[in-house]
Amino acid sequence: MSNAVAKKQGTKSAAEYRAELNKVPHKPGSHKPEAILTVDNVSRSFGGLTAVDVDHLEVQRGVITALIGPNGAGKTTFFNLITGFDTPSSAKKLIGGPSSSEAAKWEFNGRSLGNTSAAAVSKQGMVRTFQLTKALSRLTVLQNMLLGAQHQTGENFFAAFFKPVWAAQEKANTEKALALLDRFKLLEKKDDMAGSLSGGQKKLLEMARALMSDPVMIMLDEPMAGVNPALTQSLLGHIQSLRDDGMTVLFVEHDMHMVRHISDWVVVMAEGRVVAEGPADTVMSNQAVIDAYLGAHHDTDLGDDKFLTDTAAVRIEKEVVAEEARSKKTKKK
Repeated sequence: MSNAVAKKQGTKSAAEYRAELNKVPHKPGSHKPEAILTVDNVSRSFGGLTAVDVDHLEVQRGVITALIGPNGAGKTTFFNLITGFDTPSSAKKLIGGPSSSEAAKWEFNGRSLGNTSAAAVSKQGMVRTFQLTKALSRLTVLQNMLLGAQHQTGENFFAAFFKPVWAAQEKANTEKALALLDRFKLLEKKDDMAGSLSGGQKKLLEMARALMSDPVMIMLDEPMAGVNPALTQSLLGHIQSLRDDGMTVLFVEHDMHMVRHISDWVVVMAEGRVVAEGPADTVMSNQAVIDAYLGAHHDTDLGDDKFLTDTAAVRIEKEVVAEEARSKKTKKK
């Protein structure tokens, strides 16, 4: 990691940033000692449906934060809003209350990102991946990687005609890309078309390509979706290594086993709002979280601590799958 990137990401170790979370109250919108991302009054409505309605949220620097919630909770829409892929509603309307004159705003690394394009957000050091991978199928794996590098002199129309101007930078970017492909076990695939990769390999490629821009914070939208179980452990290790390298990680995930295994902090969304925050074990015993996931079955006796077991996590997952199946049947009718 370059000195410039290290300076942007802070000088403390991952363990020190995690330790600071021990003093943070386990409640929605809690203040973080060193917040890298601060979001206020962000909402998004589609017709009469409010998909996102976040009053206040802070993400701690240098840790892994999981954003969880049932399908339709607004997690991906929230990602789209703060990364410039979507625009928030003009005025936030409080549920059950009057309209608020406060405009949506969010800051990353001390700089405002409101009304900022996705490309500009990326240049500030906040890079995301997608639930459905965006690998360019008709380019090779290496070519996909090179597209992730920023500030490439050869992209200038006039400079492109003079190879000596950009040749050294191109060589450095290629070496960096090959090193990242080696790290993610994709080096042997460098000359293969990206479209020939498996779903899990495409996830690895997208993560590796994101690192070409030396991000300060990386946002992963369901990194485990569609991944072969054989690659799951590898992906978990890569995500943890991002944090250990000094990056901040915010990820959306439905796999509760993964959330409990690698997250330092968990934020729960339901119906567009943040309903709980805290360490994984604390959050998963929160009544608001139980209600959000189990819905009509929230009165079922879970026992004092049974919700914290792996069995309960599986039960939540089955509930979500069943709800998806019912939704598909309804649409077909």
